[in-house]
Amino acid sequence: MSKLPKPNEMLRINYMPPKTGWQETPVDFRPGTFLYSGRPESLETVGLPNPRQWSPEDEDWKLPENWKEIILEGLRERLDKFRSLRIFMDTCVRCGACADKCHFYLGSGDPKNMPVLRAELLRSVYRKDFTTAGKIFGKFAGARELTVDVLKEWFYYFFQCTECRRCSVFCPYGLDTAEITMIARELLNLVGLNIDWVVTPVANCYMKGNHLGIQPHGLVDSFEMLCDDIYDITGIQLDISFNRKGAEVLYVPPSGDVFADPGTHGLMGQLMLLHETGLDYTLSTYNSEGGNFGLFTSHEMMKRLNAKIYAEAKRLGVKWILGGECGHMWRVIHQYMDTMNGPADFLEVPKSPITGTVFEHAKSTKMIHITEFTADLIKHNKIKLDPSRNDNYIVTFHDSCNPSRAMGLLEEPRYILKNVCNNFYEMPEDTIREKTFCCGSGAGLGADENMEMRLRGGFPRANAVKYVHEKHGVNMLACICAIDRASLPPLMHYWVPGVSVCGVHELVGNALVMKGEKKRESTLRFEPIGTEEDE
Repeated sequence: MSKLPKPNEMLRINYMPPKTGWQETPVDFRPGTFLYSGRPESLETVGLPNPRQWSPEDEDWKLPENWKEIILEGLRERLDKFRSLRIFMDTCVRCGACADKCHFYLGSGDPKNMPVLRAELLRSVYRKDFTTAGKIFGKFAGARELTVDVLKEWFYYFFQCTECRRCSVFCPYGLDTAEITMIARELLNLVGLNIDWVVTPVANCYMKGNHLGIQPHGLVDSFEMLCDDIYDITGIQLDISFNRKGAEVLYVPPSGDVFADPGTHGLMGQLMLLHETGLDYTLSTYNSEGGNFGLFTSHEMMKRLNAKIYAEAKRLGVKWILGGECGHMWRVIHQYMDTMNGPADFLEVPKSPITGTVFEHAKSTKMIHITEFTADLIKHNKIKLDPSRNDNYIVTFHDSCNPSRAMGLLEEPRYILKNVCNNFYEMPEDTIREKTFCCGSGAGLGADENMEMRLRGGFPRANAVKYVHEKHGVNMLACICAIDRASLPPLMHYWVPGVSVCGVHELVGNALVMKGEKKRESTLRFEPIGTEEDE
């Protein structure tokens, strides 16, 4: 943080385009704005091509001799396979409705971070090699040759897109520019151009079952430590089972919540809730991760990693699957699972054994989100809550891009928050729900080496938080995504000091009145509850 510009310096954003044309403006790999290359051993683990040591700052990226042929053939295959891609390539009229909707453009002022121009980086190559007008008229038709400089441009800017889809909400033609980013990244992977903060988590998840590469015994130890903390706070000992065949439900949290604060506090709240309701569930040490970094790599990798959840559900013989507070796990499940890996006919449609509710919308995937489960419990008065235990917190809610825009999970978390805390305020309407701003670190961009770009991309989100912080005294930002819980704390520390970050179920755990618990004196963070009754 000490090497970063001060906030007032960061805000001196120049929105004037460069004097040179966009095709003539070279990429500037400035420290703090780009990500490190993928480790060769990680590429080898999952069979990605061209593993070698290289750096984006190098002149020579050590590409295969026939790299251009590989890229163009890869684009041809995807144009044939995905009808939507050709529509996205041909339909855009470059109206600019999306231009000021991207958080990275708003935070950087770089025209190539306008979604329309970022997509044009790929679309211009498409025109040159796949359209008659481009072949005949070249640059006059918006076409250009695929060169090494173009490839470097792709790497720089397609890894400055979090695939959040905010731009698509405002597109008059409904074009999904996030899909264009996904295809561009697939093409880059064909020649070994990828970032370490994506391919290493992918390799870890493929081999060890979670992004961090934690061994099964380490996972069990971490859960036991969380249970020890719960016991110290509540006096209740939780009994958690792993790899238990015949359980009714397989519970799959994101691994970030097992090993890093503030996610651990939210996971504690979920474990307390599941214990209190008596849900018959088990965890898996082989599939200990719900998140899917394959979404940021390729459709094939997404499919491979998603399959492990269902393979483990089948092995254990559960009836249905319950997922934790994760973002990209839910985008994959909700948007891609059915055609990639499903339908999961060997499982049952999720039915809450506590309320009797049948979650019909999960008929194909057989998997529901923890906020759906909890909201249903609250609606049917199946748990006892004391919202005054959260009176130290003045809360607002960040709609994480994947569960909100991609899944439509908008009301359930708000319903929960309004029942577990007394002080809740919404951010401005054009910054939440379907129009929510991204954290600036999704899609594998949450590394440290690109911190300046993360803070620039996260500025629009932070600005909305600052508004409610100053107007209502908001001091807690709740969310339902593990990536957000990792990326929002430094964002708040930089832009809005005084605002902390939590998962929704951390507040649930604080408010949950458990049978046989001792008098609560602290929150799940071991901070004084501080209610009027306690005082």
